[in-house]
Amino acid sequence: MAFDSLTEKLQNIFKNLRSKGRLTEDDVKEALKEIKRALLAADVNFKVVKDFVKSVQERAVGQDVMNGLNPGQMVIKIVNEELVRLMGSETTEIKLEPGSAITVIMMAGLQGAGKTTTTAKLAGKYKLKGKKPLLVACDVYRPAAIKQLQVNGEKQGVEVFSMGENHKPANIAKAAVEHAQKNGNHIVILDTAGRLHIDADMMEELQEIKNTVTVHQTILVIDAMTGQDAVNVAKEFNDKAGIDGVIVTKLDGDTRGGAALSVKAVTGKPILYVGMGEKLSDLEQFYPDRMASRILGMGDVLTLIEKAEAEIDEEKAKQMAQKLKKNQFDFEDYLESISQMKNMGGLGSIMSMMPGLGGMGGMGKMKGLDDEQTAEAEKGIARMEAMIYSMTLEERRNPDILNPSRKHRIAKGAGVDISEVNRMVKQFGEMKKLMKMVGKGGRKGKFRLPF
Repeated sequence: MAFDSLTEKLQNIFKNLRSKGRLTEDDVKEALKEIKRALLAADVNFKVVKDFVKSVQERAVGQDVMNGLNPGQMVIKIVNEELVRLMGSETTEIKLEPGSAITVIMMAGLQGAGKTTTTAKLAGKYKLKGKKPLLVACDVYRPAAIKQLQVNGEKQGVEVFSMGENHKPANIAKAAVEHAQKNGNHIVILDTAGRLHIDADMMEELQEIKNTVTVHQTILVIDAMTGQDAVNVAKEFNDKAGIDGVIVTKLDGDTRGGAALSVKAVTGKPILYVGMGEKLSDLEQFYPDRMASRILGMGDVLTLIEKAEAEIDEEKAKQMAQKLKKNQFDFEDYLESISQMKNMGGLGSIMSMMPGLGGMGGMGKMKGLDDEQTAEAEKGIARMEAMIYSMTLEERRNPDILNPSRKHRIAKGAGVDISEVNRMVKQFGEMKKLMKMVGKGGRKGKFRLPF
């Protein structure tokens, strides 16, 4: 995941700082040299790194910090605060027009950045908030671009306005706004054409759309995988077309993440959302303080709670909580809990947001595990699913009837050794005992995933 390497390096630097009882000015400067190297390796803009390190140094090399009770922690606190400031300090919402006035949002970006998919996800977010968005297919050049928007719009349950490929994008935008006025759509989102690189034609087309309809917000979609190029693209778009905000996609990929740390400082425009996966819930609102916590390995409990609330069926959660209380939890429920965990991004994603568990390996790994070990843990859960699916319905609902003969059949059906089935059944029994104890302790609250 993005920032894995940066998080690991920063954790090691901070560990070294905390190990010192007192800090000298040289200790701080040496740590800042390491931080500078780590940020540059993460593809953060050189000027941004230089200014960041200078700001931290000015605050850290002072009497209050050097003579404090815990100088190492003070330096970490300063780094955290400066990271938040670097990324924009405050969360920025896309500004909508007041009352029933129509807000026109124009989405822009290069080909391959995930603009069309992100556009549909954004519409889906507004639909969840009770709005009635209209998606508009203004990309008349790329083969199947209109079809892609229609498919994605259907997934989100959002109407898509299209006039085909034989009209100018500006005219399509104008007709879409007229359609929205007649049909009560208060948000119109224009999916404009991307190019392989920034050129005069693209900028002219965006400007023509702006001259034809009132565009209230121009949102640029950039691909985190392209590193510094993404920041250069953002700067050029802002200089030539004018943008109001940025959405950074593919931040869940194997990327260094420098774009997310550089774009606000370079363009002066806020990051609005970040794409962390394929699902609608994986388009996350950008919170600079939460992102700083994740980068520093401090977790992100608030985002985890929000993901849980969005993905977990509350009625099912209540039913499962009752089963746990009565010690009636079975393998069917176990499958349901695995499904809920997958909906929240999988084991690695959940662990990455837990304080103390995401820091030893970054934003997508479990504590102390490298990429291969994390992948192996995920495979283990997949094997668990295969074993449960190899059971009969009666066996899933009554784990106590699993005798050696049944276990052999399950192992064969799942393609695993009998020892794996025995281990899973034993772990399941221990988990039930633990859950029973928790239930007796009177613990209140929502059902917690048993992982």
